[in-house]
Amino acid sequence: MDVNLNNNLPQPDPQAQEQSATLSQRIREEIIHEGGAISFQRYMERALYEPDLGYYSSGLEKFGAGGDFVTAPEMAPLYARSLAVQVFEVLSQIESGDILEIGGGSGALAAQLLLELEARGRLPGRYYLLELSGSLRQRQRETLQRLAPQLLDRVTWLERWPEPGFKGVILANEVLDAMPVQCFTVTDQAIYERKVRISDQGFAWIDEPADSVLQGAVRQRLPEPVEAPYHSEWNPWLGPWLAGLAQMLEQGVALFIDYGYERREYYHTDRREGTLICHYRHRVHDDPFFLPGLQDITASVDFTHLAEAAVDHGLRVAGYTHQAAFLFGNDLQALFEQMSRDRLQDRIQLAQQVKQLTLPGEMGERFRVMALAANYDQPLRGFAWRDMRERL
Repeated sequence: MDVNLNNNLPQPDPQAQEQSATLSQRIREEIIHEGGAISFQRYMERALYEPDLGYYSSGLEKFGAGGDFVTAPEMAPLYARSLAVQVFEVLSQIESGDILEIGGGSGALAAQLLLELEARGRLPGRYYLLELSGSLRQRQRETLQRLAPQLLDRVTWLERWPEPGFKGVILANEVLDAMPVQCFTVTDQAIYERKVRISDQGFAWIDEPADSVLQGAVRQRLPEPVEAPYHSEWNPWLGPWLAGLAQMLEQGVALFIDYGYERREYYHTDRREGTLICHYRHRVHDDPFFLPGLQDITASVDFTHLAEAAVDHGLRVAGYTHQAAFLFGNDLQALFEQMSRDRLQDRIQLAQQVKQLTLPGEMGERFRVMALAANYDQPLRGFAWRDMRERL
């Protein structure tokens, strides 16, 4: 089967096209087996995580200039140094605390955090990296070997949650947006699930009546009538996933940093096309069926849903704010001044990093930070500037 090619986007090399074609054929076979359609959640799961072929499971370059997008740790070392201030504060209150980073990306955040905590005299007992991708684990190891070789023996890679009893800090930077979501359409007559069918170009949407679970989720999120057709998504896996985190976290704080909204903003009547977006070669577009396995597919985070799931599983919502407020609360300005003095020739570049991290039109307001706590009642300095929990 020919893969879906979009003439407005750069085309991959023949080997990558072959990889996408193989994955597309597997998805096509599943659609046929299921009678003509599969949920978008299942499609997204395979497109991102199919062993050896999915976007996050293959050896494709993903981060940085040679990949599809740039995350804050790759873009700005100031980000990790500021985040380390909050991590330092929590570790100082917990005896023998560890760090667990979920989805470690290129390894840049782990290396930069460890170096900053080393300089502050508060290294974690262990730094765990929960990473399912073998190619990303290798890249993370190479990054740590290059940037912080003296700390590499403190790092342990995991493929599942640690055993119950974890104490310390959990970090999830741009993790939840990559969890597969269920898509829906609301019309004047009914609620439909947006599923995936085979088309001449590859794959396409098809609407089928929503089951009772999806109908209940949609009605909870859209209590008022909306102008039809209205498209959006929700994440049915978030609650069960967070249950695993809550079960193993005995004491400490989990920090979730991602782009998203509170529920009333996420499901605003004006946001009629949902939040699903794709990243390919530093271009953002809205076609999730373009070259399966070769592009990132994401959906914004419903932070109200995250807060509700946390409370349901015994965690406390300890803070919620914009990324800009969180970073300034963790000494971003002071760190900028210090680094500018030490590297005067880089002052303009550092100032640009601060703008990208904090301006409303960049990452400052689009990215949110939520802290979930277990048996930890101390205030968190990252939320001292502004705490928006009342908006949830």
